[in-house]
Amino acid sequence: MRRRRFLLAIVVVAGCRSAGSSPSTGPADSAARTPNGSIVAVVDGDTVEIDFGSVTESVRLIGIDTPETVKPDTPVQCFGPEASARTKALLPVGTAVLVERDVEPRDVYGRLLAYVHRAQDGLFVNLSLVRDGFAVPLTFEPNTAHRDEIVAAATEAEAAGLGLWSACGP
Repeated sequence: MRRRRFLLAIVVVAGCRSAGSSPSTGPADSAARTPNGSIVAVVDGDTVEIDFGSVTESVRLIGIDTPETVKPDTPVQCFGPEASARTKALLPVGTAVLVERDVEPRDVYGRLLAYVHRAQDGLFVNLSLVRDGFAVPLTFEPNTAHRDEIVAAATEAEAAGLGLWSACGP
């Protein structure tokens, strides 16, 4: 039980500022239905490659964390393959997306930080992964725009024993 509480805990990391410019497409207005990118590849459960027209960016889904599958020197973690498969199912190659940024544009690895919505139906992918038990909350200050709804979804997924909450044990 201690491990589950640890997984659900919100991790707050102070200012992960790094150099790098924003893509030429500005922040997306999530209320708008005009896509500003399309999926090129899914790297793992919480990282995707998005084509913004003039540039392709590695995009880290912010506010969430999925078990590792491709991190160097890290073994594949419990429910990692399932989380990656779920992201691939939600975001097949070519899917038009709306990319919503928060305060901090990039992580320490240079990846664009974003909330991703499918353009066709507005599905909030970051939230969906948590709600269905494929990811846990992971907050990096100051990117907190959707923290409350992501944490609430994780609490419900854990209570229902969905996905990693039942598969990976205490």
